[in-house]
Amino acid sequence: MELGTLERELHIDATPDVVFDVVSNPEHVREWWPDEAEYPVEPGGEGHIAFDGHPVRFTVVDAIPPKLFSFRWTHAEGETAAPGNSFLVVFELEPAGTGTRLRMTETGFRERGWDEAKIAAEYADHESGWDHFLPQIPAVTAKVGATS
Repeated sequence: MELGTLERELHIDATPDVVFDVVSNPEHVREWWPDEAEYPVEPGGEGHIAFDGHPVRFTVVDAIPPKLFSFRWTHAEGETAAPGNSFLVVFELEPAGTGTRLRMTETGFRERGWDEAKIAAEYADHESGWDHFLPQIPAVTAKVGATS
């Protein structure tokens, strides 16, 4: 198994503007992914997300509304997020009929210098995590879209 890139795709019944807000704005990200999220939505913006009180470093790479939002996460305190010390998550948004096609990719599993067992374990952990969290995005977009 290659275990280099994790990919998921969703169709969401909301405009790209609304979907972008839901996948980038910490206020909305907290509704579908981590318990805490604090970071500026701008390239180079640094902050954190947290699961069950465990903070994880988070750095915005690109924020191009309403088409692209990407970030690096899990790099160690005191390190600058870069290939080799973090995962890169990219959300690409594209109009699709009356909704949006959301494509998510996560890379960085092989670049961390881990042995095959660690790569497989991390990949499986992230795969199950994204399979749990991504399906929650449509409900959040429906709520956000109704108030926009």
